[in-house]
Amino acid sequence: MRRLLTSAQMRYADEFTIANKPIASIDLMEKAARAFVQCFLRDEFDTNKSVVIFCGKGNNGGDGLAIAHLLFINGYENLKVYIINFSDKQSNDFAINLQRLDETKCKKIVINSLSELKNIKADLIIDAILGSGLNKPLNNEYQGLVKYINRLNKKVYAVDVPTGFLAEGKISPDYNGVKAYKTICFQRPKINFFFPESAMAMEKFEVVDIGLDENFIQKQDADFCLVEEGDISKILKPRKLFSHKGTFGHALIIAGNTNTMGAALLSSMACLHSGAGLTTASIPQSGLIALNTTLAEVMALPRDEHNSIEDFAKYQAIAIGPGLGITSENEQLLENLIIDKQPLIIDADALNILAKRPDLITKLSENTILTPHMKEFDRLFGDHDSWWERVESAKNQAQKLKIIIILKNQFTFICLPTGKVHINPTGNPAMAQGGMGDILTGIIAAFVAQKYSSIDAAILACYIHGKAGDSLAKGRFVVTASQVANQVPKEINLLVKPDI
Repeated sequence: MRRLLTSAQMRYADEFTIANKPIASIDLMEKAARAFVQCFLRDEFDTNKSVVIFCGKGNNGGDGLAIAHLLFINGYENLKVYIINFSDKQSNDFAINLQRLDETKCKKIVINSLSELKNIKADLIIDAILGSGLNKPLNNEYQGLVKYINRLNKKVYAVDVPTGFLAEGKISPDYNGVKAYKTICFQRPKINFFFPESAMAMEKFEVVDIGLDENFIQKQDADFCLVEEGDISKILKPRKLFSHKGTFGHALIIAGNTNTMGAALLSSMACLHSGAGLTTASIPQSGLIALNTTLAEVMALPRDEHNSIEDFAKYQAIAIGPGLGITSENEQLLENLIIDKQPLIIDADALNILAKRPDLITKLSENTILTPHMKEFDRLFGDHDSWWERVESAKNQAQKLKIIIILKNQFTFICLPTGKVHINPTGNPAMAQGGMGDILTGIIAAFVAQKYSSIDAAILACYIHGKAGDSLAKGRFVVTASQVANQVPKEINLLVKPDI
């Protein structure tokens, strides 16, 4: 897991690297500028385009000056640097890079006030005004500058972070910073890049390595970690000789209602394709024909009028909720499962039943997994004004209740009983289709049935679910839930490392 640090911790990592590699701070800034330019040139290889770089007088501006020098060397002759002189302070490295730039023919213009911003024309803009150290709203001068840049309506590349964007903490719904096309950030993405509100500040981001001490970074105490493919390969276990269906557990999917059998079929299909030895679907009698004709490998456990299930202990994993319906009978069924101290995977309508019965939330068994989307989460734990606050609540509730909360979004937050949050990076907008949550629930159930811990099952399921969608989305506008379920075993096969 790649630890995601706060802006203060990243500054400490800079200082540690400078002191221990050793490397001078100006040389580290040069490495950062080179990494930025390499990334920039992959996107913008037409050196005939005109570029304007706005540089503050701190280290972010120093990066911008170094970037200007490198772009000029790389053939960007139609380039201007605007130095934003709204403060008497300047960093030492800014001063050194300014002197270096003075030795070139690159055009520099000092802006002392907003009134001097006139007739700025460019194909591309690079924002190197204020970096990740910002911890308060922009003042009037900087806010006016940002408004001017945004009104230019040009493609903007931000250096490390868009000016006005907080690296961590609550993102204001009235964000008034630079609106970048792409942020090229150094060594680690900022924590706030993974929150939906970041879309107000950037369309995309890319991380470039600038040579900070990785061992030091990975030893830092961090609340947030980014899941990587290598982590998944380490968790997944290859199947051994003489394994049989009993080896890989029995999963029970309690789902579906008269008009919502699709949810039961999708979650059962995903469980089947994710490797559960046996999958049983507890469905209404009316859904038997659909199940038997669609998923011959899945066994049926018809729910009677009392929704009773005789023997919970025979199942190694129980998932409840997809398409279930909110009825008194289903409420009683969920209560029985909770009272029986079964660790559950709870999704969809079962979450909405829980929201009506907060007394049941406190009785959840340790390692129960909740899989809410935003609205379901707020029904459970109260309304939230921002995603930062929502994730903080999920962290606290997961720790307090000793459960796992999978808070679903483009980047899914897997909140653990330890208080840590693992961010899943896979998945894409092509997956914005009904039924995707049902697929995720089935995958989780399959991994729990196969005796993975609840934490590992949650991490594996989120990553593989999104990775299947990513593979399918290449060249496709839309990916359906059933396509994802069918893709899952292919992704597992690619990720699992054979025993040597």
